[in-house]
Amino acid sequence: AWSSGGTLNTGRYTSAGAGTQTAGLAFGGGPGTIASTEEYNGTGWSNGGNLNTGRTRLEGAGTQTAGLAFGGQAPSVTGATEEYNGSAWTTNPGSLNTARYYLSGCGTQTAALGFAGATSPPEPSNLSNSTEEYNGSAWTAGGNLGTARYSLAGAGTQTAGLAFGGETSAIEDSATTEKYDGTSWSDGGNMATARRVLSGFGTQSAGLAFGGLPPGVTTATEEYNSNINAF
Repeated sequence: AWSSGGTLNTGRYTSAGAGTQTAGLAFGGGPGTIASTEEYNGTGWSNGGNLNTGRTRLEGAGTQTAGLAFGGQAPSVTGATEEYNGSAWTTNPGSLNTARYYLSGCGTQTAALGFAGATSPPEPSNLSNSTEEYNGSAWTAGGNLGTARYSLAGAGTQTAGLAFGGETSAIEDSATTEKYDGTSWSDGGNMATARRVLSGFGTQSAGLAFGGLPPGVTTATEEYNSNINAF
């Protein structure tokens, strides 16, 4: 079951996050291009250092004291990558090789995964199926997703990642789940509810998907079990 937590100081959407339930991080988002960061202690939110590039529709990874922000719109589509040390963001010269927004990702500040998204508006045209791996200083190409999509969710690590949901170029909400082994993606079974603009976290063997549009706003939550390749 879900229970209420503390309220963000700045209301926002299409933001990114990282960390854990008792040491969380929220940054970026809209309306406009928000740069502010907030830290969660399990009870309430407090302000952290601002992103150097305020943006929306970005992705995040890592922890509250070692966070990672990449991609998004600022307002043009960007591949900018920033690292958080618990108080301030530093821009890394190693931008994504393919600038994109509405992407997803997972992993840590020194071993992250970024995948899918849209390379330019209007979406859902110009969708990407490419994957990039971050080593703490630069992004390199990984194996391509089987299904190009945007507004999807991700979970896991760089060598055991999970991608699920989203919207395809056919303007269809996706239920597709794919698993990454550090080299390539494979089929991971379908979600019970196809949806886009959802969120998720966890591991490849114990993932969680929640919220989204299928097409109305949903509160549906699904748990993933990689042993049976199903939510």
